[in-house]
Amino acid sequence: METSDILKKVRKIEIKTRGLSKQIFSGQYHSAFKGRGMTFSEVREYQYGDDIRFIDWNVTARFGHPFVKVFEEERELTFMLIIDISASNDFGSTVRSKKDAITEIAATLAFSAIENNDKVGVILFSSKIEKFIPPKKGRTHILRIIRELIDFTPQEKGTSISEALRFFKNVQKRKCTAFLISDFLDNNYEDALKIVAKEHDLNAIAISDTLESQIPNVGLVRFYDNETNKTFTIDTSSRYNRDLYASTFSEHEEYAKQMFRKYGMRHTHIATREDYVKPLIALFSR
Repeated sequence: METSDILKKVRKIEIKTRGLSKQIFSGQYHSAFKGRGMTFSEVREYQYGDDIRFIDWNVTARFGHPFVKVFEEERELTFMLIIDISASNDFGSTVRSKKDAITEIAATLAFSAIENNDKVGVILFSSKIEKFIPPKKGRTHILRIIRELIDFTPQEKGTSISEALRFFKNVQKRKCTAFLISDFLDNNYEDALKIVAKEHDLNAIAISDTLESQIPNVGLVRFYDNETNKTFTIDTSSRYNRDLYASTFSEHEEYAKQMFRKYGMRHTHIATREDYVKPLIALFSR
């Protein structure tokens, strides 16, 4: 893609997603992801009902009657986007691919974060860590993230959610809010998910395309797997084959949902053909 085309696409996404974040998500975001740290603000005289643990004994001794420390919520958060850029996300049966949907959702979340003066970082992963963008603030930083999501070419095609979560745990020592955005066409990531969900506020957004969940009856069809480069032919006129395909895909979805529920994660599912505003608002409200 030419540089001019990339810049036009970045600008188009910015206009749409920044508008959404200002009009809809900034309040929802603030309510859902409050600051977790407390910073010292001032000292005032003790009032009935104050927590005695916050008595400032030095000031109390100086003035001869009790004073307490007052703390304010530390609003600034570190906000991490852990984004699947494996080859399976290039698929799309409508005008929007899974990659396009992920880009818009990530941009909306990122603009919501900077509206609240939070730092935003990104981990792009396939079967390995493809790129790490350390957390920063500001519009220029968010535009760089969008540009990478549009134009970045991964070296690998596969998916390893475990690898992404392990890397995230190593680079982010302090507790933060994180969104794992993927089609979750992967297995055996429970151990890594369990550890990270315990240490961080980890949320999941599962992206899918309607045509992935079931195949139509159109006779013999040759399929190509983007991640393995393998081709295979399926007789879609066979009810057995269609049901087998649908059940296999359903197993992936159910495995992911079980993991999210098991480890107390907020999560939502968004299809490429649907509007992502309502699912995101519902996710924030949970």
